[in-house]
Order: sequence, then structure tokens, then C-alpha cells
Amino acid sequence: MPTLKQTVLHHFLTEIPAAAAIWSALLVLAMAVLAALVARPERDTPPDPVPDPAAEEAARRADLRRYAEEVAVAAAGAAQTARRWREQWLTAHDELDRAWRAYDEAEAAARRLAGATVLRAPRTPRTPAEYAARERWLHHAAMTAHWRGDLTARQLADVLAGRNGWDPRRHPAEQEIVLARAVREGRRAHWRAVAERERRAWRDAELAAEAARVLAVEAYAAAEAVRPEAVPVRPAEAVTQTLAPVAAGAAGVPAARWRPARVG
Repeated sequence: MPTLKQTVLHHFLTEIPAAAAIWSALLVLAMAVLAALVARPERDTPPDPVPDPAAEEAARRADLRRYAEEVAVAAAGAAQTARRWREQWLTAHDELDRAWRAYDEAEAAARRLAGATVLRAPRTPRTPAEYAARERWLHHAAMTAHWRGDLTARQLADVLAGRNGWDPRRHPAEQEIVLARAVREGRRAHWRAVAERERRAWRDAELAAEAARVLAVEAYAAAEAVRPEAVPVRPAEAVTQTLAPVAAGAAGVPAARWRPARVG
């Protein structure tokens, strides 16, 4: 009669192969299903659309046309800006011419009066009435110069107070020389300030004209790319030379020299 130990061992030895066979069958079935899914993915994912060359070309040309329109608007705005800067420079240049003529007149007057110093001032009686007359002459001449813009309010105050070199007791001939020199220095300072503003305006006009030229070249290239017929792309130098008169006219500058011409 078999013992309990032998019975358990018998059941273990007979059940293990059956369990192994079942697990092997399940593993083979799972591998088969996985292989079928991997081999036929198109059942779960839709097929890729076939590219349409005509649609892609139409979309590309639409993008080119939109870009050409945007660049054309930017080029027109840059041309208007360049025109405004050029007008401002022309205004500053006219002001510089006026300031130079005024300074040149003051310089000529100061030299003329300085040359007259070789002549001795006429002798007049040094009386209180004479000194009062000299003071009235100086005050009147200084206020007239101030009304013309040749003396500042501070300089006029110095004249009326008799300080900073202003002596109402001097002869009117000497006072006229001192006044002419003060006027000359004031006009020279004004001319230098105007010259600096003119240089800045000229530099700004140059930058605006260059920006307008670059955008005009870009707008021309974009317009050529939109044209349906095949147009060979010209070198950048040729495009620049062709568009320079166009950009000049847009900026309000003569075609021969479209940049702001600096007059010395």
C-alpha cells in the first residue's frame, strides 16, 4: 500500500507536464496575436494622405504673394519716412545758411570797427551830462541788439548793471566795438549749434534713405518671385542699381543722387 508521501509525489509528477503544456499553448497563442497586430497596422491607423503637388504649389505662391504685399507696404512707409527726414534736413540746412550769413555779417562788422581803433576817439568834455549820454547810448544799443536776438537776457542785464566788461563811461565808439564783438560771439555760438543740428538731421536722413533703399530692393525681389513666368534672379548689385532711382523718387530725392546731398 503506497504511503502518503508517495501519493503526493505521484500527483505532482503527473500534473506538472499538463500545466506546462497549458501555459505553453497560451504563450504561443499570445505571440500569434501580437505578430498579427504588428504585421497589419493599417487596420488600426488610417493611411497617410497622398501629397497634392498642385495644392502645395498654390499654398507656396499664396505665401509669396502675402509676403510681397507686406514688404511693399513696408517699403512705401519707409519711403515716406525718408521723405520727411529729408524735408527736415533741408529745413535745418536753410537755417544753417541763414545763421552763417548772420555770423559773417557780424564778423565783418567787428573787423571793420576793430580797424577803426587806429583812429583816436573824439575828445568830449567829461561832465555828468556826457557820462549820462554815454550810458543812455549804450543802454539803447544793447536793448536794440537784444530785440534783434543778438544779446541774451543775461547779457542785457550785465549791460544795464555795468558788469562783466560793460562800462557805460566809455566813449560810444569804444562801446560800439565791445558790443559788435559780443554780437559776433553770440552769432558764432548760434551758428555752431545750428550746424550740429544740421549734421544730426543729415545723418538721420541718410539712415532713413538707406532703410528705404533696402526695403525697395526686398520689395522688388518679392514681386519678382510672385510673377508666374520664370524670371532669372539678377545679382544684388544690378537690383540695387535698378531700384536706386525708384527709391529716390519715392523718398523725394532727385534720381541722379537719391541720397541727401550734404552741402558744405
